Amino acid sequence: MPAETVPSTTLTPSPAASPASPASLASVPVTGWGRTAPTVARLIRPCTYEEAAAAVRACGARGGIARGLGRAYGDAAQNAGGAVLDMTGLDRIHAIDVDGGTVRCDAGVSLHRLMEVLLPLGWFVPVTPGTRYVTVGGAIGADIHGKNHHVSGSFSRHVLSLELLTADGGIRTVSRGTPLFDATTGGMGLTGVILSATVRLLPVETSLMSVDTERARDLDDLMARLTMTDDRYRYSVAWIDLLARGASTGRSVLTRGDHAPLDALPTRARRHPLEFRTRRLPAVPAHVPEGLLGRTTVGVFNALWYRKTPRSRTGELQRISSFFHPLDGVPHWNRVYGRSGFVQYQFVVGYDREEALRRIVQRISRHRCPSFLAVLKRFGEGDPGWLSFPMPGWTLALDIPAGLPGLAAFLDELDEEVAAADGRVYLAKDARLRPELLAGMYPRLAEFRELRRTLDPGGVFVSDLARRLGL
Repeated sequence: MPAETVPSTTLTPSPAASPASPASLASVPVTGWGRTAPTVARLIRPCTYEEAAAAVRACGARGGIARGLGRAYGDAAQNAGGAVLDMTGLDRIHAIDVDGGTVRCDAGVSLHRLMEVLLPLGWFVPVTPGTRYVTVGGAIGADIHGKNHHVSGSFSRHVLSLELLTADGGIRTVSRGTPLFDATTGGMGLTGVILSATVRLLPVETSLMSVDTERARDLDDLMARLTMTDDRYRYSVAWIDLLARGASTGRSVLTRGDHAPLDALPTRARRHPLEFRTRRLPAVPAHVPEGLLGRTTVGVFNALWYRKTPRSRTGELQRISSFFHPLDGVPHWNRVYGRSGFVQYQFVVGYDREEALRRIVQRISRHRCPSFLAVLKRFGEGDPGWLSFPMPGWTLALDIPAGLPGLAAFLDELDEEVAAADGRVYLAKDARLRPELLAGMYPRLAEFRELRRTLDPGGVFVSDLARRLGL
């Protein structure tokens, strides 16, 4: 069957404006999902490629940066005193090749929208992070990863080509294997504005997951279980109780699974095997008391979560939304940290650096960091993106209330430990890394900077992250 063109009427695109005058809003505070470092920028919302080009020309002396749904935790999609291009107005799905398993869509289309459209056709996005409210452009710019990196790599591995609006106002079709492709995938929007992409998809028989769950008594037990059996699963992740100490340091709940085949469904569920269902709970209030997620409350939560989990459970059927995106069902869940916000800290160290991982987990435990969203995963081979985060090894991500006393100095110490172990920190979640550590973490940084100077000599594309780290 040839590529199927999706009618625009089913996608409810945003109203178009004049090509020469993209919708521009007044200067407003802009922040990442962690809500820690807001800066003021002029928001521009293009709804056509022509409007996007006009917006780039109108960025002004402080330049501009593209922004999707704002799920980067730090300052990657902020631009103090300049322009921020809200790309969610570019939200068309142009074509789906139902037989070949590819989709061509605008950069502002969310993974949530792709799931709504593609699952009934028997296809799933190849990589999804912990939220489906990420745009395709953001997924490429941050080269996102998911629970399946050890099998499927990061998002860019499945991107066949993309259209990029560069600083000179031209639109380039960028193919895999080219320097510009490798600089753009993971390049945090600094090579240009991604307008559209063609992505290879994953075939599925149902919209349910078959999930195995087990408990690990400590960090060494967890790493042994992951090392020995991860190759049996497409998706794998472990939640860690980072407040546990002593013999229980690193105790975990390990969750792994794959897309359920049709014959695994109960008879009633087989009537609508590809139905995409989500659940939505009440939103978190706009004002939450400071300190709600302190050491005591998080400690109680972590202990209860660990103990209520069965020691071993196999073949449980779960919705895709429950398995991949449990927090998406709670609108504005980031407000639960209060006005101070939170820091999401993620690093990776190689498979020959397990001792460094043990030391870091022990230090976090001794520091009593109240994190209830701490996860450990194994990465497979990295992808060619020059600033792409994943590399073969262990990656730990944790959330920490930004108001925790001594947090800045403590995280600086962890950065030093990660750098000494030849690891790296994830730029899409960062808002505070010291620039002198960056080159050691990302060996192709010099090439990235040189390409940027050649491609964008006037510095049109810039962000708070880029200024802070000298990207």
